[in-house]
Amino acid sequence: MRKNILLAAGLLFSVSTQAQLLDMIKSTVKDKTGVDLNVPVKTKGTATPATTSPSGNVNTSSANLGNLTSSQISSGLKEALNIGVTDGVKKLAVTDGFFKNEAVKILMPEKLRKIDATLRSIGMGSLADEGVKLLNRAAEDAVTEAAPIFTNAITSMTITDAKNILLGSNNAATHYLQSKTQSQLFTAFQPKVKASLGKVGADTLWKNLISKYNTFTGQSVTTDLNEYVTTETINGVFKMVADKESGIRNTPAMRTTSILQKVFGAQDSK
Repeated sequence: MRKNILLAAGLLFSVSTQAQLLDMIKSTVKDKTGVDLNVPVKTKGTATPATTSPSGNVNTSSANLGNLTSSQISSGLKEALNIGVTDGVKKLAVTDGFFKNEAVKILMPEKLRKIDATLRSIGMGSLADEGVKLLNRAAEDAVTEAAPIFTNAITSMTITDAKNILLGSNNAATHYLQSKTQSQLFTAFQPKVKASLGKVGADTLWKNLISKYNTFTGQSVTTDLNEYVTTETINGVFKMVADKESGIRNTPAMRTTSILQKVFGAQDSK
């Protein structure tokens, strides 16, 4: 036992002595050369750690946009929105533009769907179908009113708006446009939709439909078709613009001009 204790003490003394000698060597080297052996030497070529965002992803947004001027960002966003609006309105403002596009087709108003079911139950389904078709015809006739209102909103986009939109969601530009034009569109569309409902005969047909339903059921159902079709027409336009924006953001082949390629190429890896 005594032998083991002495051996252990010897080992501890040896370790302590080595540590002291090592400290003396480090101190001497630092005095003579200025090199601190306690500080790890950086290896040449070692990459600096990338800055990460709070979510843990590498933050490349600033680098991506570094070569873009504020004017380029603004021009790219405005061009994308102009293409979306022009293309969307063009596709909607034709016969069946709404009616045969399931993404934007205007259906029977929810408040009147019981009329649809009742008419079909008494063999008047074709009249109900015609009623829905004429709602879509009114939207197709009225939608051209959207273009100048959108143009004004796009023109007024600021540099700050553009930067935030570029690094935003797939539909950030559309949401911006919606926030700037929703009330204007509704005000401008209502008289146009009302005129279109009369032009295509939808107002007369729907009065007949509702009258027949009320007579058959003994109820008194009414609805504001003008407000309903106006809202649905506006929603249809924004749906088309959003689809176009998402395509430009995510599909390089849809960036058909140099400014779109440059600006949206910069946000690809945001």
